[in-house]
Amino acid sequence: MLHKTRGIVLHSLPYNDKYLIINMYTEDFGRVSYMIYNTHRKKSKVSRALLQPLSVIEMEVEHLNNRDLQRIKEVKPGLVVTQMHIHPVKNALSLFLSEVLYRIIQEKEPNRPLFDYLYSSIKWLDVADKGIANFHLAFLLQLSTYLGIHPNGGSYKKGCFFDLLNGVFSESLPEHNNYLNKEDSIIFERLLRINYENMALFAFTRHERAGIIRHIIEYYRLHQTNFPEIKSLAVMQSLFD
Repeated sequence: MLHKTRGIVLHSLPYNDKYLIINMYTEDFGRVSYMIYNTHRKKSKVSRALLQPLSVIEMEVEHLNNRDLQRIKEVKPGLVVTQMHIHPVKNALSLFLSEVLYRIIQEKEPNRPLFDYLYSSIKWLDVADKGIANFHLAFLLQLSTYLGIHPNGGSYKKGCFFDLLNGVFSESLPEHNNYLNKEDSIIFERLLRINYENMALFAFTRHERAGIIRHIIEYYRLHQTNFPEIKSLAVMQSLFD
């Protein structure tokens, strides 16, 4: 049976000389792996341009619940972007964020609020002209809400430590090593108010921003199973130096 759905490209890798495996987060089926003809082959129904990280495509697919690799019958752009893959910083951000999502999202069930958040975020990234250096910070902190692990900013008091393990601010020093010092906790509490509309108002030095993203990644690592090193992080950060 054929289904129509939208998908967001997270990752692609060669299966053999003929095929690619494309990992997507879909609107109707959650995370799905699709097998397609390699984009350089004449039989391929999908152009390479449609498979760039965070590309949104509309698909007609053959979906069987007992099949690990699904098949795409027809495909077309689901969101036309003009800057995301040609602007050097936005392209690096799309690589970084798609790698994070590839590592985090494993559920094979639909989650419409999460899909809608990702879709609207991709639109924001494409058109944003201010505060782009803070986009990934806003994205990851807002994403944590949809994953059920958003930090509790309401527990903050002056002089607190942020407990990364428990996701709360603590007046006393936590009895483990996974916490931020008082200075970093002040920055982190301030950052919990960031969103796409106000991200241009948050001024951070290169050193502060590098520290913030390390803390956010560590927070995710503590709250997500088997969360590995994000290889594209260093590339993305080098663009802000």
